[in-house]
Amino acid sequence: MKFTGGYHFKSYDGRPDYSNPDYWAAHPYKKDPADSIPAPLISNTIDSAVDVFFLHPTTYTKTPQAQKYNADIDDSVLNAKTDYTTILYQASVFNESCRVFAPRYRQANLSMYFHKDTAEAMSAFNLAYEDIKTAFQYYLDHFNHGRPIIIASHSQGTTHAKRLLKEFFENKTLYNKLVCAYIIGIAVEKDYFSTIPLCKDSMSTGCFISWRTFRTGYIEKKYIRNEKFEAAVVNPLLWTSTNEYAPESMNRGAVLLKFNKVYPHTNDAVIHGNILWISKPRFPFGFVVKSKNYHAGDINLFYLNIRKNIKDRIAAFWKK
Repeated sequence: MKFTGGYHFKSYDGRPDYSNPDYWAAHPYKKDPADSIPAPLISNTIDSAVDVFFLHPTTYTKTPQAQKYNADIDDSVLNAKTDYTTILYQASVFNESCRVFAPRYRQANLSMYFHKDTAEAMSAFNLAYEDIKTAFQYYLDHFNHGRPIIIASHSQGTTHAKRLLKEFFENKTLYNKLVCAYIIGIAVEKDYFSTIPLCKDSMSTGCFISWRTFRTGYIEKKYIRNEKFEAAVVNPLLWTSTNEYAPESMNRGAVLLKFNKVYPHTNDAVIHGNILWISKPRFPFGFVVKSKNYHAGDINLFYLNIRKNIKDRIAAFWKK
C-alpha cells in the first residue's frame, strides 16, 4: 500500500506549523492512510459533509533519552509508524462519513503515564496538548466553515480530547456543532463533563462515548482494580451503558492486521464496572493472542459497528 508525498518539515523551534500538510497525519487535502478503505467496503457510498478531528494514541513508546519526554515533531520514523498503524487502522473508520483531520503533535512518551515525577509528566502532557489546541484552532480558522464536527481519539489522544472538549465545546457555542465524541481507550469519569452527556443510545448526538476493552473475567490489578471513580462506558455493539449482554452475532466485523479483510462476529461484549469485557476474539491464528488486555483493539475489534454508528449519528444530527 503506497501513498504519495513525504515528510517535508519546516518547524520553528520544534513547533509544528499546521499550515503545512505534513504536520497533519491525516488531512483531506492530501492522500494519506486515513483514506484507505478495506476492500470489502470499497463500493459503499462516501459522504463527507461532516469533519472528524482525530487524536492518535501514543506511538512514542521507546524508552526516552534523558529529558526527552516528548517526541520530535519531525521524527520521520515515528511519523511513519503513526501513519501506518493508528491512522490506517483507526482513523480510517471515519472516512465513509467524514473528512479526516489528524494533527501530528509532540506526543508524550508512554512512560509519562507511569512517571514518578508527576510535575515532569504533567509538563510533557501539557506540551502535547498545546500542539493539539493549536492544530484545532487552525482547523477552525481555516477549514471548518461551520461544518458539524466529530471529536475522536484513542489512548493518549483521549487524554487530550477530554481537555479539548472542555475548552472548546462545554458551555460554548461550538457545542451546537458537536455530532458526537468517540473518546476511547482511556478512562473518562462519568462526571468529567458538566454539560456533555454520555450517549444513551445509537442515535444520541451532542454526547460522548468511551470504553476500554479486556478479556471477560480479567481486571487489571495495579490500576483498574484501584480506580476510585466511576468510569463512563458504552457497549459498542449496543451503544448503551447498561450491563446488557451483546452476543458475537451483533459484531458486524473487525478489521485487523490484514486491513483488506473483514472478520465478522469475532467477539461479544458486555460492560463490567469501569470496563468492557469481551470473549477472546475469533479470527485465523487468534490462538496466538495471549494478552487479556485488548487496548490495541479498542477500535479495530468493532470497526464495522463504529463505521455504521458514525453514519447513524450523523443522520440523527441532521434531523435535529
